[in-house]
Amino acid sequence: MAKDDKDKNLETVQERTACEATQQMLAKARRDGVKLDLDRGFEMKACPIGVESACCKNCFMGPCRLNPRDPYKKVGVCGATIDTIMARNFARNVAAGCASHNDHGRHILGLFRGILEGKIKDFRIEDTQKLEKIAKSIGIEVEGKEVVALGLELCDELEKTFSNVDGEMPFVKRAPKATQELWRKDGVMPRGAMVEVMELMSRTHIGCDQDYNNLMKQITRTALADGWGGSMVATELSDIMFGTPSPILADVNMGVLKEDHVNVIVHGHEPAMFEGMLAAVNDPFFIEEARAKGAKGINLIGMCCSGAEMMSRHGVPHAGNFGSTEAIMVTGAVDAMVVDIQCIKQGLAEVARCYDTHLITTNPRAHIEGATHIEFEDHDPRKCTDQILAKAITRFGSRSMPIEIPRQIQKGVHGFTHEYIEYMLGGTFRGSYSPLNDNIINGRIRGVAGVVGCTNPKVRQDSVHVELVRELIKNDVLVLQTGCSQIALAKAGFLVPEAAPLAGPGLAEVCETVGMPPVLGLGSCVDNSRILIAASAMVAAGGLGNSIADLPVAGCAPEWMSEKALAIGHYFVASGVYTVFGVGFPSIKDTKFHDLMFDGLEKQGYGKWGVEKDPIEIARMMIAHIDKKRKELGIDKTRERTLVDMSDRRDLAS
Repeated sequence: MAKDDKDKNLETVQERTACEATQQMLAKARRDGVKLDLDRGFEMKACPIGVESACCKNCFMGPCRLNPRDPYKKVGVCGATIDTIMARNFARNVAAGCASHNDHGRHILGLFRGILEGKIKDFRIEDTQKLEKIAKSIGIEVEGKEVVALGLELCDELEKTFSNVDGEMPFVKRAPKATQELWRKDGVMPRGAMVEVMELMSRTHIGCDQDYNNLMKQITRTALADGWGGSMVATELSDIMFGTPSPILADVNMGVLKEDHVNVIVHGHEPAMFEGMLAAVNDPFFIEEARAKGAKGINLIGMCCSGAEMMSRHGVPHAGNFGSTEAIMVTGAVDAMVVDIQCIKQGLAEVARCYDTHLITTNPRAHIEGATHIEFEDHDPRKCTDQILAKAITRFGSRSMPIEIPRQIQKGVHGFTHEYIEYMLGGTFRGSYSPLNDNIINGRIRGVAGVVGCTNPKVRQDSVHVELVRELIKNDVLVLQTGCSQIALAKAGFLVPEAAPLAGPGLAEVCETVGMPPVLGLGSCVDNSRILIAASAMVAAGGLGNSIADLPVAGCAPEWMSEKALAIGHYFVASGVYTVFGVGFPSIKDTKFHDLMFDGLEKQGYGKWGVEKDPIEIARMMIAHIDKKRKELGIDKTRERTLVDMSDRRDLAS
């Protein structure tokens, strides 16, 4: 490579990521001759036909490729039109995403049952109040029942989430009545996740369902089986077992690494393994072992979604989101990177090898060639965690790689939940979403936006998240966040009460009165179900319509990258939320299937999809939708702003 070309390439570090710590590590990786995902993503040129979902590989008469610029010019070998091909491809994406979340939820349910039956002794029920609340929400009588008996009854009911072949999933009872009625009328009420995924996959087989409208019904039912099924089960039972989060101040970014400590990073999605690691690192035996090797202690750190859960529950430091999971090993300070399922890049193995870091897989469903596998078992967590710590401590004692740790650390308030928002607005005895609704009605808050999801190397890491949220809060839109998006905004300093001045005058007034940030972090990507419950609570509080589709709310995944994201996006659309995706979308404009998703579903009473890459334009689209809903509700009239007196402040806080 010529010197000028090399210098030009190095200048693009800032173009790859907005995270300064990741920029530093990307530059170091290049000097070390190690290629990270941020560079691989830039160099990988996506197939222009595949990226718009104009190809079909569902049988071996093909693959069939249609021209995205003239999609109706020809059909596949079997006669499949572009609309059938796109619907089938989208269906298979949603099926995979739904299966992934429900597999996670089913594991959490099994852990919960094991604790109640006494087979799992290292974990326990932490939040009995939430156990009662969840049981009541799906019609289980709680009066006079002991914790174990009530828990087992809840287990039996929630098992239907996965195994039902008819009837309805238990948690759909928590959706607004009007939303439930729409699902029943259209035949999209989810039964059990296993049957929904199986039927959707069956319908996409060659020679089966070839009507994009009919496929959309089963796509919708399967997506709902994710958000109101496995994802919600995973979130609610994790709260019951490990404790419902409440706001906690935590450190974020690569500066949380400590050169004089054994650094263990846990990255993935299943909380039990991380909870087991937390217990193990506090064992005096391992603390002494670390000190014997010259370390001052053991530093347990989270990344990605399980990291977000542990940060929200316990204040465990968080080193970065999906886009930084390879870059952090370039520091040379990571003694063990421990992973379980979902969002784990296979490229971690090569980067770990280059920097002499132990990469350890722990889940039987996710092995990686080149990694060490130490299986985590719920009934005996220390069998796994103790081996991991022994390896990490040994690696610290024989470190040979030069250490370079970025200095960046940002503080943020994490751990907001539906329950805490309710308490924050109304107190212990008057908990309600009515104050939020009142401040939407009176115009102080324009509406609510969920900004969630991954990072994607097709765009500059974190930048779309940050610019979008900056624009939304500036326009008095309260933002709820989960997953990697939450970490991006925490690094940018938005998740502290001191960020209130970044908001518009109405939202800032509310934030300053309540003492909250203008951006509320709700946890991991599976915790998007918290947003569904919050939206349902807004409907129940009154004044903003009868269904989620009536609310002045919108959602966005600015840097999405996975099939899970498509499943999440569609369960929000199916629940009534206008949902915008950045980066791109697997459909072709001016086709019948695209028109159904981006317009037709809304006419049927659901939400709708949107797609846009520019963050300011995404914000404009979301705000326009919020304003449209305000107008339909008759609350679009501008109100004269007055100085806030004590009576007004009591109204805001009550």
